Amino acid sequence: MKIGVPSEIKPQENRVALTPAGADRLVAAGHQVFVQAGAGLGSGFEDATYEVAGARILKDADAVFGETDMIVKVKEPLAVEWPRIKPNQIVFTYFHLAADRELTEGLLKTRCHGFAYETLQVGRTLPLLTPMSEVAGRMSIQAGAYHLERAHGGSGILLGGVPGVKRAKVLVIGGGVVGINAARMACGLGADVTLMDLDLDRLRYLDEVMPSNCRTVHSSPFAIREHLEHADLVVGAVLIPGAAAPKLVRREDLKLMKPGSVIVDVAVDQGGCVETCKPTTHANPTYVVDGIVHYCVANMPGAVPRTSTVALTNATLSWTLHLARVGAAGAVNESEPLRLAANLLGGQLTCAAVGEAFGMASLDPREAIKRVS
Repeated sequence: MKIGVPSEIKPQENRVALTPAGADRLVAAGHQVFVQAGAGLGSGFEDATYEVAGARILKDADAVFGETDMIVKVKEPLAVEWPRIKPNQIVFTYFHLAADRELTEGLLKTRCHGFAYETLQVGRTLPLLTPMSEVAGRMSIQAGAYHLERAHGGSGILLGGVPGVKRAKVLVIGGGVVGINAARMACGLGADVTLMDLDLDRLRYLDEVMPSNCRTVHSSPFAIREHLEHADLVVGAVLIPGAAAPKLVRREDLKLMKPGSVIVDVAVDQGGCVETCKPTTHANPTYVVDGIVHYCVANMPGAVPRTSTVALTNATLSWTLHLARVGAAGAVNESEPLRLAANLLGGQLTCAAVGEAFGMASLDPREAIKRVS
């Protein structure tokens, strides 16, 4: 199969979907790899390194999309990219469709086969979401600590405090991959951490493995409001696979918080779990609502592209190889994880959670692929 790797064009997005090592593996498996000139530079990978791995360098995105049967990306295709996508072309990337109806409708019109990293599921795990969740969870505490500084709009509190001065209180809502990484980072910096989740078995596990300065609390609207009153930093780390994030912090809840407190909503790419959340960029990452600093960058791992690109390729490569080997129909019919990853097939919506978010009809992927085969 001919596999294309275009440059990412989302603002301040420096990741690339495939490392030269990944290209080498794909070429060794008998596939052709086409990389847009300069696509890897933001992550520190020169065109020449891809060429050594057996990839061909093409001058622009039009050439990459036009030449290939399958596109691998990091972020969702932007509107300018939609006309480049061909019917029945496989697109393998993070889509987060439930947060963006316009994107969903635009991609349906392309009649592509869209497989989403974030809904590929093995058992109860989301292996292609995990590495970026690990990065984003750890970065959420870095970002929160930075914006708590007075010069950046915060209340002027140091996360770990110093002897004789109280530590900052950090509230992490959601005990999944993002949440546990955020809580560990905050604990490591010496903060007073509260980690919330709905799953009692998960809370028992977290209670055993987390440091002593982290307490676990069963999540409920009342408990969230109770802890918001004392929190200096709130991290939204809630995920429902493929679906829009639930709004767990309402606009009226902000009045409970101390002025200069910071919210980092890592769920922003799924619509955010804070009602006042709206996507921002690394160039202009924050805004203030009712005295509370909001950090809502939708591609946080893009700020550390070298780490993120390598981690992403490590996770996606085996599935890219599988998808390239069997094609869209084979993936849907033979692999449950890839069937769950199929969000769009030939102009048909095949992710029920996205359909529920927008009141749109969706088909079982196996039925949808029959209609386009």
